[in-house]
Amino acid sequence: MIGARIGHGYDLHRLEPVAPAGAGRPFVLGGLSIEHDRGPVGHSDGDALLHAVTDAILGALAEPDIGQLFSDRDPRWDGADSTIFLAEAMRRMKARGLRIGNVDATVICERPKIGPVKESMRTRLAELLGTDVGAINIKGKTHEKVDAVGEGRAIEVHVVALLVP
Repeated sequence: MIGARIGHGYDLHRLEPVAPAGAGRPFVLGGLSIEHDRGPVGHSDGDALLHAVTDAILGALAEPDIGQLFSDRDPRWDGADSTIFLAEAMRRMKARGLRIGNVDATVICERPKIGPVKESMRTRLAELLGTDVGAINIKGKTHEKVDAVGEGRAIEVHVVALLVP
């Protein structure tokens, strides 16, 4: 029987004005559409939180990372909903007889503010992970106006996931 496993996930996306003004996609974070004048530049929908959660699960399993499984060179994933990536990580996790113990996420961006959507995001993430909302923590932080994240030109996410039998 496999024991508990811990994985760390990380993602960063450049933020630009939303099309047609720029290359940014509509802002999606944690599976939620959020009104914002900037959006992630990325191959899929650019949901940095779901990408980091996916990589945390895959990391705990010692599986290939999200970029290896869903290459940004593959046109099938252009604009893809990131819940597809998370579902594959979940499938692999369940095949190993594991489930989510808890997820702790830190979202770092100047805007949009995470506080007003945090509880909705926790609820959505719990639904996607098939767990209780009490197992999900999301913290919003800023970069104090330092570097691209602090200047509002990027979003960064760190996630730790505990998988348990």
